[in-house]
Amino acid sequence: MKTLKSVIISMLLLLFFMSNAQEMQEGFTYLETGQYAQAETFFETILTDYPEHKTARLCYGRAIGLNGNAEAANVIFTNLLNDYPNDFEVKLNYGESLLWNSKFKAAKFYYSDLVTESPQSFPALLGYANTLSNLKEYDTALTYVNKALDVLPENPNALVSKKYIYLGYAYQNQQTQNYDKAELLLTKNLELFGEDKETLLNLANLYLIWNKLDDAKATYERLGENNDNQLESLNGLSLVSHLNEKDIKALQISQQAYDSLTSETEAKQIQQTTERHVQALIWNRKYKQAEKVINMLIEKESNENWILALRATLNVYKSNFKKSLEDYNRILVNDSTSFDGNLGKANVLKALGFYDDAYSAAEQTLNIYDNQKDAVNFINQLNINFSPTLDSRAAYTFDNGDNNAYYFNTMVAFPLSTKLKILGNYNYRNTTNTFTKNSASSNDFSIGLSYQLLNNVTFNGTTGLTSAKAENNDYTQLLTDVSFNIKPFKLQTLDIGYKSEVQSFNADLLDREIIQNNYYANYNLSTNFNLGWFTQYMYTSQNDGNNRNLLFTSLYYNVLRKPSLKVGFNYQYITFKDQVPTIYFSPERFNAGEVFLNLIKDENTAKAKQWFYELTAATGVQFIEDDERQSTYRFQGKLGYKFSERSMLNLYGTHSNIASATASGFTFTELGLRFKWRLFDGPVFRK
Repeated sequence: MKTLKSVIISMLLLLFFMSNAQEMQEGFTYLETGQYAQAETFFETILTDYPEHKTARLCYGRAIGLNGNAEAANVIFTNLLNDYPNDFEVKLNYGESLLWNSKFKAAKFYYSDLVTESPQSFPALLGYANTLSNLKEYDTALTYVNKALDVLPENPNALVSKKYIYLGYAYQNQQTQNYDKAELLLTKNLELFGEDKETLLNLANLYLIWNKLDDAKATYERLGENNDNQLESLNGLSLVSHLNEKDIKALQISQQAYDSLTSETEAKQIQQTTERHVQALIWNRKYKQAEKVINMLIEKESNENWILALRATLNVYKSNFKKSLEDYNRILVNDSTSFDGNLGKANVLKALGFYDDAYSAAEQTLNIYDNQKDAVNFINQLNINFSPTLDSRAAYTFDNGDNNAYYFNTMVAFPLSTKLKILGNYNYRNTTNTFTKNSASSNDFSIGLSYQLLNNVTFNGTTGLTSAKAENNDYTQLLTDVSFNIKPFKLQTLDIGYKSEVQSFNADLLDREIIQNNYYANYNLSTNFNLGWFTQYMYTSQNDGNNRNLLFTSLYYNVLRKPSLKVGFNYQYITFKDQVPTIYFSPERFNAGEVFLNLIKDENTAKAKQWFYELTAATGVQFIEDDERQSTYRFQGKLGYKFSERSMLNLYGTHSNIASATASGFTFTELGLRFKWRLFDGPVFRK
């Protein structure tokens, strides 16, 4: 009788569980197909009738966890774990809920116990691998994801995890500038997963950061072999062209991508392609076209960060730094962790002269994006600007008036803060006239400071002594140089100053102890359409009773940016109160005009172990008093090498027959050698 009763009870229980399983199949399907909201509602209804049903509780917990309510799911699985402490399925779900709640350290210890308890459990092994990946312990994560794949070979979830572990591991090595290892990991990912789009994009980005632009180009072209990836490929190739300083080509490629956009293109691709196209317009100085596209975007989405970043970039190129700063601040209000917002703000603050704030903004970027290369480079560049430097040069000069001279000059700039800089200078000059046999020498010493009074006003002042020894006269004189550098408006600079000096071009002049008091103003205007204008006016009073007025103006056009190529016209006018031609060049009227060409690869933009150069060629005419016009020429050159970020060396030379180039109006030649050295790796006022 008891046996029959047991059989009946067993059959009834089996029928009950089979009935429940059939009733819950609909909920299982919701979970399997990712319809988590429907699954949540379904299992919530089941639990109304069967509140202690273990399977329903498990499924309900999974449904609400996968639907975004991770904390509530963790509570459900904690309660289940209390009710069923030895149930391995419950343990697995509890471990997964820790991952949902980003409690990765707790999950690491928990999964460690699970894989010890059941070394062949696929969910435990995969959960442990994902936990380690989130903790950036990629090497160990790879070990456990491979163990999971040993249990269930080719499992799609494990393969996806493995792909992202490789991507994360590669990015980690990229951030620490271990580029070879990052490349190896990404290449391995491609071997395992074919022409995976994300991996190719990561590899191309690695090559960009590594400055392997040819490899980046080849990778973007490889990406574009799949027609579905054409936009990403073209956007990347446009950027590579820009970095190769081929901006016209960059615009052509981005235009091709932009023109291919349709109403069916994915929103993310539209954004990326539009962003690159506007950037390419800006790179090519097509500001009106870029502004037109940006304004259209602003009308649709006035507060989108990527659009605000484009407008900020445009204003940086146009030197509208205050407007750019407003947009970067808006970006940071929307998202305080924005990379564009933080580093963009740092660049603008630097351009505006707020250097301490620029440092802070860049450091904030690194707090969010550890070891990010652009932010690191930005701080390094600021450090270079505020590092103590020594700049020395030695030269030999001669002219067709039988004068020659040797001189040596060294200058030291020692910043004590971003505002205050100590200045020192020593100059030695020895000059001889080979016809008269007269010779003289001078030693100049000066010390001073540079202080930033306002973000756009800097005071520079030095004072010192010159000690001269000549044929008939030895003397010591006080030297003074005081100026204000002012940036009154965008793209404009104004220097106003006073400088006293001794006429030391040749031995006769040095012997006469002629002191010049120069009052000057320099004004420079740049534009957004490549035109520039520089003007200098100087009034000089001398202790011999003479005085001079000098006006120099230069109008030039920037034909190329890299290397810089300028063409322009210079005009110079000089007048002296008294004419003493037997002593020094002092016409009542002097006019000179010339056209010039100037080609520069700037030493400041040259990288370590790169050459830099400058070449200027000019020709024109000059008028001295009422004499007939004379043709003029001028050649200047410089060739140097940057050994490192701390040292550089260059040769330079000048040859000119412009009368105002010397004190006596002779054809003049100078050959020299210059060495510049940063005394320390960085500023003394920063750790």
